[in-house]
Amino acid sequence: MDGGRRGGRGQDRSGGAGAAGQPNLVAPSDVPALSARFWVLVVATGVLAGFAGAALMVVLHAAAHLTYSYRSGSFLAAVEEAGALRRVVALAAAGAVAGLGWWLLRWWTGPGGSEVSTALWRDEGRLPLRRSLGTAVLSVVTVGMGASLGREGAPRLAGAALASRLSDWARLDTAHRRLLAACGAGAGMACVYDVPLGGALLTLEVMLGVLSLRLALPALATCCIATAVSWTVLPEEPTYRLPEVGLSTSLAVFAVLIGPLAGLVAVGWVRMIRIAHEHRPAGWGPLIAPLLVFTVVGLLAVPFPELLGNGKDIVQLTLSAQVAAPLLVALLFLKPLATAGSLGSGASGGLFTPTIATGALLGSLAGQGWTHAWPAPAAGFAVIGAAAVLAAAMQAPIAAVVLMLELTRTVDALMVPLLFAVTGAMLVSRRLDTPSIYSVRLPAQ
Repeated sequence: MDGGRRGGRGQDRSGGAGAAGQPNLVAPSDVPALSARFWVLVVATGVLAGFAGAALMVVLHAAAHLTYSYRSGSFLAAVEEAGALRRVVALAAAGAVAGLGWWLLRWWTGPGGSEVSTALWRDEGRLPLRRSLGTAVLSVVTVGMGASLGREGAPRLAGAALASRLSDWARLDTAHRRLLAACGAGAGMACVYDVPLGGALLTLEVMLGVLSLRLALPALATCCIATAVSWTVLPEEPTYRLPEVGLSTSLAVFAVLIGPLAGLVAVGWVRMIRIAHEHRPAGWGPLIAPLLVFTVVGLLAVPFPELLGNGKDIVQLTLSAQVAAPLLVALLFLKPLATAGSLGSGASGGLFTPTIATGALLGSLAGQGWTHAWPAPAAGFAVIGAAAVLAAAMQAPIAAVVLMLELTRTVDALMVPLLFAVTGAMLVSRRLDTPSIYSVRLPAQ
């Protein structure tokens, strides 16, 4: 299981990504034996990441409640009940909060980045604590107000920043610092989605770029501890409720065919994120651009309220086969555009759930045509599409499969179709030398 370099051509451990894949940050041979002190830091990181993730989700729900009177259940239902005018006003307000908030935060904290990928792959795992926690809070507030971005960016950032501060206190070397920061980021995500194994694999396959038993143990420990800690505040339940899906030859054949198409969609999605990131405003732009872009998203949400939020409700609708083909086509085009535009405006947020939503829309749309020729459970189409696009977009096939199984609490019936689809998507994305949605956002050196 221990491995050397993984990914595309031209990678190096200094943090530079090649055309495809992830940088190989920490090889097993780079990390000396983990001391008792390091394991104490692992436990502390898991506990802190769990509490931070839970606290951020409380802030997110508070923002959603104040903006849309949201209490529980479907966020989309609260958005629809709020009415068209309120959606536009809410998104304009979210843009104002994003622009002014991040401008004030930069003024208050001074220079320094607050991107997990940049910190791990370029800055030796160092993250400024005040800047990172402030960015995390602003991120979940804007997502709670309806920004078309993922919620996982905030707990990932908070977990990594807290681990970085613990590393400063313990005076860890670079390899151990990067390992602990990556574990903190994975734990932050694991606790808010209740995906301890998926979070650990995300730490290894995406953030460290290597699968190794030695590195897996601290990743598993931090994610499990953080998830258990978060249960004191957050509900212990699957993110998506999936109707029962039995073994199906139709789904297996569908997966073989949809995999390459999902790979192409993922390639387009990653390139869209790259363009958005490269055109983020400078100077006074970050103060104004979020207000303008978010207002446009709010106007689009008048006929398409599904655009607001991270896309969780879109995925649930596709799993329940509640979206007609014309709406699937519209959302498949508009949701990625709204997310990329929001990111390109200078706002901070995640891409995990928007990526899953894009794949679920693709799978559901293709499945509606497929089922006329060879019937199969509709929910299976959405899960297969989501896993394939997620795997190719993250350049992490194993993590993507496990994450989808944990998010839906599905184990046996969909395993083979998921692997078929993920394999096809990965082959296409690798053939086209596609980086991941995380490494593509690294600043140019």
